[in-house]
Amino acid sequence: MIAAAGYNHGMTLGEIAAALGCTVHGASGVTITGVAPIDTAGPADLTFLANPKYASRTRHCRAAAILVTAPLDGTPMISVVSAHPYLDFARALAMFYRAPRPAPSIHALASIDPTATVGPEASIGPFAVVGPRVTIGARAVLHPHVVIYEGVTIGDDFTAHAHASVREFCRLGHRVTLQNGAVLGGDGFGFAKRPDGSHEKIVQSGVTVIEDDVEIQALSSVDRATMGETRVKRGAKVDSLVQVGHASVVGEDNIICAQAGLAGSSLLGRNVLLAGQVGVSGHLTIHDNTVVYAQSGVVGDVAAGSVIAGTPAFDAKTWLRTVTALPKLAEMQRELRALKATVAELEARAQDASAKR
Repeated sequence: MIAAAGYNHGMTLGEIAAALGCTVHGASGVTITGVAPIDTAGPADLTFLANPKYASRTRHCRAAAILVTAPLDGTPMISVVSAHPYLDFARALAMFYRAPRPAPSIHALASIDPTATVGPEASIGPFAVVGPRVTIGARAVLHPHVVIYEGVTIGDDFTAHAHASVREFCRLGHRVTLQNGAVLGGDGFGFAKRPDGSHEKIVQSGVTVIEDDVEIQALSSVDRATMGETRVKRGAKVDSLVQVGHASVVGEDNIICAQAGLAGSSLLGRNVLLAGQVGVSGHLTIHDNTVVYAQSGVVGDVAAGSVIAGTPAFDAKTWLRTVTALPKLAEMQRELRALKATVAELEARAQDASAKR
């Protein structure tokens, strides 16, 4: 590992396994200095194998040890047996690197309204702005140029990276993280057409509510509601460049991947996964445990436990069969035309034969 602040420069494999609750099959005293994927791991690294289809890659892996569900044969790597190798790899990564955390302090160039309340052990960077009647809990970190508008309420252990913004009267729970440029509570996209064709802006009088343990990544937007609230529920993770429209609900433990867009009043149940560039047309419900493949367009309600793909989205297995057939359509069309011509010729011959009798 590169020597830098925030890095741990070595632990024994036994120490790592004990912290993870795993079992070492081999020398537990080996020193591990980092974690890395199979293809790039070096002789002092810990790697992982979560999907058996990548097992062939382990033959050429140079890692000292590997997190696996069962001991590996035919490799010099030490097996660290885990029920959840990918999860434990993520936990191991956190042992070796933690992002720098500013010391508790309020920079002289920060602007905090005298009516705002900021909890203990806060770190507020230069040019951050905390507006009137804001309440922020303990151990908040506001990096430079973060802006918190009037009347916002935020729980403990809030982290906002540079240029994140939280608009007026929004409510955030505990352990919320906003990556760079995230915007919470911006105006929903609402306009009423006048008789002359111009547009009257509809006042967006609602708020955005973010529950505990939510992370919103860079340059994503969760709009405020026209009336009522837009809500992102506990544990949801929203990737970069995502648009959550007004009055939508992102359910508990949802994963919303990059460039997805939810039109207004989209309701997502628990444990929904939207892959990259999914579009949701709004005023519909995607029920619990649904998976939507990348670049799909959802135009109606989706039953719980569905796996869907395509535009308009439908059952993913059927969609895969359909797209497999697409390149053959031109050939199938030619064959169909030839068959129709053959049938027409046979029918004509049959009619001639019948007429001659």
